[in-house]
Amino acid sequence: MRTPPLGRPWRRFLALAGTAGLALAGAVALPGTAQAANVLTNPGFESGAVAPWSCTGNLGSVVSSPVHSGSKALTGAVSSSDIAQCSQTVSVQPNTTYALTGWVRGSYVYLGVDGGASTWTTSPSAYSRLSVSFTTGASQTSATIYVHGWYAQGAYQADDISLDGPGGGGGSDTQAPTAPGGLTSTGKTSSSVSLSWNASTDDVGVTAYDVYSGSTRVLTVSGTSATVGGLSASTAYSFTVRARDAAGNTSGASNSVSVTTSAGGGGGTGFKQAAPYLFEGWGDPPNVTTVMNATGVKWFTMAFVLDGGGCNPMWDGNRPLTGGVDQSVVNQVRSAGGDVVPSFGGWQGSKLGANCSSASALAGALQKVIDAYGLKAVDMDIENSDEFENEAVQARILTALKTVKANNPGLRTIVTFGTSTTGPTYYGNRLIEQAKSLGADVDVFTIMPFDFGGGSDMYGNTVNATEGLKNKLKSTFGWDDATAYAHIGISGMNGLSDQQENTTPAIWTSIRDWANSHHIARLAYWAVNRDRPCPGGGVVSNCSGISQSTWQFTSITAGFTG
Repeated sequence: MRTPPLGRPWRRFLALAGTAGLALAGAVALPGTAQAANVLTNPGFESGAVAPWSCTGNLGSVVSSPVHSGSKALTGAVSSSDIAQCSQTVSVQPNTTYALTGWVRGSYVYLGVDGGASTWTTSPSAYSRLSVSFTTGASQTSATIYVHGWYAQGAYQADDISLDGPGGGGGSDTQAPTAPGGLTSTGKTSSSVSLSWNASTDDVGVTAYDVYSGSTRVLTVSGTSATVGGLSASTAYSFTVRARDAAGNTSGASNSVSVTTSAGGGGGTGFKQAAPYLFEGWGDPPNVTTVMNATGVKWFTMAFVLDGGGCNPMWDGNRPLTGGVDQSVVNQVRSAGGDVVPSFGGWQGSKLGANCSSASALAGALQKVIDAYGLKAVDMDIENSDEFENEAVQARILTALKTVKANNPGLRTIVTFGTSTTGPTYYGNRLIEQAKSLGADVDVFTIMPFDFGGGSDMYGNTVNATEGLKNKLKSTFGWDDATAYAHIGISGMNGLSDQQENTTPAIWTSIRDWANSHHIARLAYWAVNRDRPCPGGGVVSNCSGISQSTWQFTSITAGFTG
């Protein structure tokens, strides 16, 4: 194996390996040859869940694209401090040669067995096959297979992993371990719970502990402690642990411990934001002080921060981050008692989420903007096939948001994405599920309920889409109605949309009143640049295409209080 990238010291890499007792050179007994039979469980992740694989930092998730075969694959959201190692411990027979193969995709992806042989490749744009063999020790009864990426090298995918050989145990070990004792919680956050317990005993040996939340296995570890992540804030969970031996015998459950996670940074804490979009690179930008004085609006969503090249944030990809017209507008807003939330992304252009090489690089780009403006919130406008319909990029964005939120206490994070008339689409659902699995702790999930394809009932469509989002948040995070609403935003389009849908001032007022009555977190629309009358003007950048008063939609939006 070549030295890992980025000059990481070997001692850090080797510390990831356990001591599975693989045979060393000079062993006396001659190894047998394994007959081909995959002894791994869920080798292609077709169950739709990661288990029984367990992933460091809860950074592993199952995706529908890209896959090598079937309909599912594993993705690991590598960070600057975690290689997203996913492993599975299986029973093996002593003194036997096994063949380990798998299909992987990404920069610097590794496949191997703890304490022994491994291999790696770099294949960022297509799946590549890895293969390695190893021989078990004279008394070895279990082996831990792993796959992982490398620090700050971006997400990887793995599929169709196979460990060919006979299963262990030979039917001779039928005694289950004793139940773990003394299960207790040693710490908690708004999205995680740390647990510890006393070791079990077994006539041969305990090889793994399975952690359950209710009846669902959420984690498998080899030691007597674990941290379960991806949980919901202010939510009660009940945990138990069971021990397993190499033959697959499973103990009874430990005592149950109930833990309520800490309060999160989002819903229920009073975060409310009326923030229409304002774009300085398009649509005859209005004088922001004039708009504020005429409407009473305090917040603006400033569009768009893009990649100026090399994962370097710039306004619209070509205007300087500081010292230009955008900073001048921010200064004017703040002088008038308001504030801004920059929006990263949008429908077109060179986007940081798609072009930064890793989640850590993207987090670094976001941090430059946070530092430049002392931000209280950031909005990731995730659209189009390069970001919204790319699950690896989704994971990169969510992991970056998790990073900057941890590094900037009090920072609010918003994700904005398209929707159907009944709620999130497949990729919207996937975004929400990844936010849960990664423990991203997103404050506001904002949908854009327009461009449905010509539907005329913009109030009904908006309400139905928002209710669909609420139901998805409830089912994914286990929230009640009030908590789900408090994590929701609506971002409409005033006047005529690209699909000739017409949101009139009266309809927008009804949407705002519904949003207030359901206590959602955020109301926005595209865009203040268009908040001027031009009946019959069509869909243009500097007016709404309909009859209205100047700044009427902004005035309505300013009445959102949540």
